Amino acid sequence: MSIPTPQGRAHEAVSGFKYDSYCCNGNNHTGDCQRIPTRNVRITSGGYEIILKPGDHRLVTRTHDFQLPQSEARRSTDSEYHICLYPTEDTLRCFYAPDMGF
Repeated sequence: MSIPTPQGRAHEAVSGFKYDSYCCNGNNHTGDCQRIPTRNVRITSGGYEIILKPGDHRLVTRTHDFQLPQSEARRSTDSEYHICLYPTEDTLRCFYAPDMGF
């Protein structure tokens, strides 16, 4: 199930949450940052496991299983998970987690 991506501004999620400029390339239609479903994130003892399948993020064309230490997560202030993939879908550039998982 994909998440709809209504219009937003560059470096900004639909909710108004702003991505760090280092993380975000492009805009809401062609950019590499996007909110992802909560079901795709599992909190582990060392941080996070993020599994993305086609439809979970506009750039994803095949299944990815990213492992990320908690210390590398950035803070999401809109209670949602967001991920930035750059320069390709194989590279997790930035991951944002809400307070409950931050």
